[in-house]
Amino acid sequence: MSVSPMRTTSSRQVRPAVADWIRSQRWYSSHANEPSFTRVGLWSLTDHRHQVDLEVHLVLDQSAPSPTLYQVPLSFRSAPLLGGDRALVERASVDGKMVHVYDGPHDPAFTRALLALMLDDDSAPGELADGVEIEGHHALTSTEVRVADSHVLRGEQSNTSIVYELVHPNGKPAGPVICKVFRALSDGANPDVTVQSALSDAGSRLVPRAVGNLSGRWGDPRVAGGRASGHLAFVQEFIPEVEDAWRVALRAAEAGESFSALAFALGEATAQVHVELARLFPAREATRSDIEGILGSMRLRAAQAYADVPALAAEGEAVEEVFGLAERASWPAFQRIHGDYHLGQVLAVPGRGWVLLDFEGEPLRPLAERSEPDVTLRDVAGMLRSFDYVAGSLAGTANAERAREWAHEAREAFIDGYSSRSGVELGAQRALLDAFELDKALYEVGYEARNRPDWLPIPTGAIRHLAHRPRA
Repeated sequence: MSVSPMRTTSSRQVRPAVADWIRSQRWYSSHANEPSFTRVGLWSLTDHRHQVDLEVHLVLDQSAPSPTLYQVPLSFRSAPLLGGDRALVERASVDGKMVHVYDGPHDPAFTRALLALMLDDDSAPGELADGVEIEGHHALTSTEVRVADSHVLRGEQSNTSIVYELVHPNGKPAGPVICKVFRALSDGANPDVTVQSALSDAGSRLVPRAVGNLSGRWGDPRVAGGRASGHLAFVQEFIPEVEDAWRVALRAAEAGESFSALAFALGEATAQVHVELARLFPAREATRSDIEGILGSMRLRAAQAYADVPALAAEGEAVEEVFGLAERASWPAFQRIHGDYHLGQVLAVPGRGWVLLDFEGEPLRPLAERSEPDVTLRDVAGMLRSFDYVAGSLAGTANAERAREWAHEAREAFIDGYSSRSGVELGAQRALLDAFELDKALYEVGYEARNRPDWLPIPTGAIRHLAHRPRA
């Protein structure tokens, strides 16, 4: 059975209704521009119940200076999907018959087929087009589990995650898994897959267990030679009914409860992951070019922050002094890091402790940059800023002053925990750590100015404090 209206269009055309739907999604990144969509690839999955057509479209948007390639899974049904109104992309008439087109991750036919493709050695897409090639990698097989139910996590911005409830062949529940479908595709391995899989395969309990992934090769006009390869989806252990560290920390700050012991343990966990990453991936000594590149990007961010909030320009001389001290400091080796580290990227798991998530790096940075060795202090600075955000979120409340003291204690405990496990005395690297934390706050200024102006005092206050903090 074939009910796909896409078969009735040219191989490069994106239907207007699909284009409008893409523009409305949170993972679409070029809202300021009029889109220019072209379909550059397509592959399909097999619904073994022979009821639904399943296609994955690779859609290039050339409206921005740096074109973006989006992965758009779609399902095509001759009858409406029960409860699928929120995921409806369009209704189209094909040969006089109505076809209902849905966002694939919300359709159980698609989710079953996608997981089977990643868990089976002999499973293959039903059809490949435009030179797309697909390959699955797994640590679990469909003979061990089957899908009982699935649903999409809400609130994500850059990807779409599907939670699967699994059962064993005898009907007993198996541990749930979560599949992250990457929406924006780039040439190269995704660090979320490579880093987390390496840690998982090495036996680390500080990250979710990696279960499988899907990679592909496709035609891509953005790449020299016109051919790209990379990860399309990633399946890992799902840890249900737990809170992230942000919620745990915020509740403690609101109640005036000490977070020091938990912050110390979080520092230890962070350091342990850094130690493991240094062993699993190549590390190298910092070069003068590395240092100049990082400091150059910091100065560019400072200039952008002054443009976003002109009052900050008065801090320019003090900010530059911080960067100058960092430039003259002794830099540690470069290695793989988390890259976008904050309290929301950590789960509090009873009986297991802290578990780190999402090693994809900062979403706005090019994929190639996110896979490069970096300085572990970037992760440390990100977490320190996150503690400040907990306190900042309570500004204007009766607990505001106590929250500032809470954040100071949590920051110091995190640093102590990190130093104790890593063997690196962070106090001796304060000049560098201040520069990385200041750089993070400068980045936050731009984000808050565009998205949450009421929160601007959090990073601007941090910039003034860090720029003028007494230094030995």
